[in-house]
Amino acid sequence: MDARFPPSNTESPWLPFESRRRARDEKREAVLRAAVQLFLEQGYHRATLNDVAKRLNITKPALYNYFRGKDEILFECWSIGHELVDDCIAETSAGSGSGLDKLRKLTIRYAELMTTDYGKSLVRFDLRDLSEHNRKIVQTAKRRIDRAFRDYIAAGIADGSVKPCDPKLAAFAIAGSLNWIGHWFQPGGELTGHAVAEEFAIRLTEGIAKTTTQMTSTRKAAVPAAAKANKPPRRGNVGNASREDRSEHHTRAAAGAAGQSKRARSRLR
Repeated sequence: MDARFPPSNTESPWLPFESRRRARDEKREAVLRAAVQLFLEQGYHRATLNDVAKRLNITKPALYNYFRGKDEILFECWSIGHELVDDCIAETSAGSGSGLDKLRKLTIRYAELMTTDYGKSLVRFDLRDLSEHNRKIVQTAKRRIDRAFRDYIAAGIADGSVKPCDPKLAAFAIAGSLNWIGHWFQPGGELTGHAVAEEFAIRLTEGIAKTTTQMTSTRKAAVPAAAKANKPPRRGNVGNASREDRSEHHTRAAAGAAGQSKRARSRLR
């Protein structure tokens, strides 16, 4: 066989297209994970692309194969976090339960997300560091998250599982508390992210949740007052009232008689 012409079954040194695309996606995700960790640890402005490259053991120019700049990486980190929130909302809305049930489920899922790096990116980074176009996308998405909390609260008021309240203010209070988890939570503490999420779900909704007693009282209040007014009194109550009146009359009469007897004895002396 002529050595100048290799066999036709020689394998290509290049990976198949699908494998190459998968490898590129994996490397891109590795860049994002390293970047979001550094942004959270050092702050967005202090962390550099050189730091990201060093953590990944690659050169800085290699990063530009995946991203055009640091602000694009920042927006991608936020986008991943928001996609996870969208998944939480979609799953909650598709499930069954009262408005309060759905509110608590979203609260747990959202709180858990705030304990992760991509969840923290939603609340720890400044929107002013994004381009104007990306900033508008972020602001629109934030309004959708707020709307989900309001809708579940309003649904709870309608179905009787939530006390009458202002859905807007209640949503602000709940979401604001949940967002703050992204600032203080550190992994490896006494409580896991899930434990924190479950505790917050109870604390943040118990003030607006109707108790079983309240829900029962609400149903009883719906009985027409006229029906109660037309109900004849029980005889036993009338008899008891008459006996109590007679007893009180006898007591006063006895006291008066005793007073007169005492004054009469005093005069006889």
